Parts: sequence; C-alpha cells; structure tokens
Amino acid sequence: MVYILIGTGFEEIEALSACDILRRGGVEVKLAGVGNRRIRGGHGIEVFTDITVDDIDPQKAKMIVIPGGMGGVESIESSAKCSEVIKAAHKAGAVLAAICAGPRVLAKLSLLEGKDVTCYPGLESQISGAKADSSRAFVTDGKIVTGRAPGASLDFALELLRVLKGSETAERIREDICHA
Repeated sequence: MVYILIGTGFEEIEALSACDILRRGGVEVKLAGVGNRRIRGGHGIEVFTDITVDDIDPQKAKMIVIPGGMGGVESIESSAKCSEVIKAAHKAGAVLAAICAGPRVLAKLSLLEGKDVTCYPGLESQISGAKADSSRAFVTDGKIVTGRAPGASLDFALELLRVLKGSETAERIREDICHA
C-alpha cells in the first residue's frame, strides 16, 4: 500500500500526479488526510481523501509520499501522528518519497542523513544532514526518493512507479500518457 499524506495547503499537482500515475501502474494508493478527509490544497482544489492519517497501518506501507506546498508540509510537520507513521513505516522498510518542500519533513525527522536529495530551489538549507541539489528533477538514494518542484511532478511520479513496479511498467505508463 502507498499512502500519500495530504495536509491543508498541499500542492495539488504533486499529490494527484503521484496518485494517478501509481494507480495507472497497478499500485494500490490511498490519499490520507491530516486531521480529516476533506482537505483544501494550496490552490483551492478540495480533495476528499480515502482515509485519514489515523487510519494508516505503517506495517503495510510500501511507500509514504509527502507532497509539497508549504501549508501541507507545515500540517504534516505539526502532526505527531504523521511523524509517528513516517518513522514507523521507515523502520518497517518502506520507501519514503517527498517532493518540493516535502523533503523538509524527512530532514526534520533526521531521515535524510548523508542522502543525496533534491528539493524546491532555495530550501536546500532546510534539508539538514542531506546533500541537496535542487537542479535535478528527482533523486533516488536507496529507499529515499525526492523531487524538485511542481514542474517535476510527472517525472517524480514515474520514478515512484519505477521504484515500486520496475522500469518496464514505468516506461509503459510514460508512453500511455505521451510524456516526453
């Protein structure tokens, strides 16, 4: 199961692109709302999530995805339950994925120590312990996948699919959606 954490003010394109691409690739995905199931994104798009963060079973997580959007990131950072779920999933061997400002959540939990990552340009100083390079669209370092910004959403999502289902599946979906 892949859980995408959705907090108020999340970056819609980052969360929904990941959900869409993964589901097209046959991955079971649940959008998990922080606080409740009806969450408004940073650009006013309201999403009704599948579950809340309280419903996540970290032992069943193959991947946790953290979209950007400063409001969403701050919602996740201020939730003790989110921190608990992320750490427990990581300990159980799940892949942790974050895009834009999302890597800041993982850095604050000391989960990026020594990792190569990317993030939104200008946030590198907030990604403590990692080697942040915001010139790259996405970076995979072991069980950590990071993406740069909204413009990298499809590339990031396809990389998540590659990590979970292999290159052939990711390439098939890339071709199906006519992504260059």
